[in-house]
Amino acid sequence: MTFFCPVSDLGIYGRRIIGKEEPITSEKEIFSLSGPVHLASVDWNNFHHRTSIAASLVKGVYILEHDRQQNRQGVAPPWWEFFHFQLNHLLIDVDGSIFGAVYEFKYFAFHSAQNAPRFVVAFRGTIKKRGSILRDFELDLLCPCNELHRSSRFQLAEQALRNIVALAGATNVWLAGHSSGSAIALLGGKKMTTMGIPIESYLFNPPLLSSPIERIKNQKLKHGIHFTSSMVKAGLAVALKGNRQRSQLEDPFVALSTWLPYLFVNPADPICSKYIGFLCKRTGKFERLLAAGSKLLGAPGRDSEPSHLIPSAYLTVNLSESPSFKQAHGIHQWWNPNLKFQSEQHKFS
Repeated sequence: MTFFCPVSDLGIYGRRIIGKEEPITSEKEIFSLSGPVHLASVDWNNFHHRTSIAASLVKGVYILEHDRQQNRQGVAPPWWEFFHFQLNHLLIDVDGSIFGAVYEFKYFAFHSAQNAPRFVVAFRGTIKKRGSILRDFELDLLCPCNELHRSSRFQLAEQALRNIVALAGATNVWLAGHSSGSAIALLGGKKMTTMGIPIESYLFNPPLLSSPIERIKNQKLKHGIHFTSSMVKAGLAVALKGNRQRSQLEDPFVALSTWLPYLFVNPADPICSKYIGFLCKRTGKFERLLAAGSKLLGAPGRDSEPSHLIPSAYLTVNLSESPSFKQAHGIHQWWNPNLKFQSEQHKFS
């Protein structure tokens, strides 16, 4: 069973470790050394500021789980307290690991007219540590199988999101996630949007696994393979569906077209880089056929949801050099004040 855990009940902070060696803390976990300390004054109308804060709150979830595993005291709080947030609830899985958090902005009443959120629901990605790796790996396997909606983590995340939206209203809530946590946030945002409740969302390095085709240097050949593969999927989808037509109100892509999540990808990250081609090289009618084909053919069950398929997004691509996969996939890149990036809106019509 998964469950909410009010912060006051957790007991991570405020207790001393007796007879044990002091836990090791890396430089990247210390906010004063690795966080966006340049944002001493926040402009909520500034896209980079909002992005940096959302990424920092996601990082806070990572550190919360590291604190739990190592019995550390208080390494995580600066990642949200610097921006005047406080922990409202933690999201804890069946293995006891922390995979998400609900943050509440202390001064929302003073900044509500400036694009500031009252609540932020954030989810971390995979942690390669003994205390969580098995459960995290299970979730990683569910993403490409389009079975994420069946996981205990997503079910808890969805319930938490519904509760917060009911309390504060959708316009006062942000969603944020990184890697597999981004997949949870993306699917949660899609489900809320189909209910007519789009939520401002910040999705860092969302998984959309690339095939070896992406490594082909000849662009014409690569695009030709993509086009042929997509046409086969689309054609098979039409054959399976027959001539049955759905109205626009029943079309999930039309229902989702009002939602414009912020997607952050790095071309050097194979986990998310395919989004660049997915969003930039498409047409509306063709993509609906492709979505139908993916749903019917690419999932083990007919009710499976291709969670990565979205009709619209505000895509931000990191143009800075990333010498390693760790840097290309990491959360730290998104609050770098010297970040070179390109942003473009891709709106389905």
